Amino acid sequence: MIRPLDTNLALRALILLGLIGFGFWLAAERGLVAPALSADKSYISYVILGLYVVASAHWLWLVHALAGERKRCATLEQALQANAAEDMPLGDGLISQFLVGWRAKRDGGDAATLLAAFGDALANRHAFGHFASDALLKLGLLGTIVGFILMLMPVGDVEEFDPSLMRQLLAAMSAGMAVALYTTLAGLVTSTLLKLQYHILDASAAQLATRLSVLADVYLTQPPAAPNPRAAELAADAP
Repeated sequence: MIRPLDTNLALRALILLGLIGFGFWLAAERGLVAPALSADKSYISYVILGLYVVASAHWLWLVHALAGERKRCATLEQALQANAAEDMPLGDGLISQFLVGWRAKRDGGDAATLLAAFGDALANRHAFGHFASDALLKLGLLGTIVGFILMLMPVGDVEEFDPSLMRQLLAAMSAGMAVALYTTLAGLVTSTLLKLQYHILDASAAQLATRLSVLADVYLTQPPAAPNPRAAELAADAP
């Protein structure tokens, strides 16, 4: 007997988001967040955090949508086991679109095209998250370059060696180094966290696609009808 899909994806996502939020809160309480943001004169860290918040909100929406698809797949599995898939209400979502396509194939047969379209639609939903994860890492590297430029600019303005200006020169170079380090750290942390979030989403989507493929192979695919030997004899005797 095929076991229905578990539908606790939203709960796992909320637990992960709670752990991430607790980590940021702990870093803020330890005084690690405010100095990093205040030391970033390029404001790239603000862009990184803003993009991460937007991508995480999009991830939560995708979690909600995928949890609904998993529930609809479990309902479809129960309907197929009860031989009542034709009476199942369609509703919204990718599972419903797959069911519409299957009902249109009245002759049964292979559902590979419908399954491929279902998998592509699931994967396309996650494209923004993967782009945002790469963009966060690229923004961190951009902050590194900007920081080194800010660090080296005061050196280029030095025309003669003056011990009284060394303190100002070192302070300006330290500010540029702070930009480079903090933006790199922000990009690496947020990119890694977002990759982890979308890895959980991708794994759940792959499990859903695999389960639907099994259901289609077991319940929906109909073998070709066996030839009627009597019909073949009548066709051979016909003038």
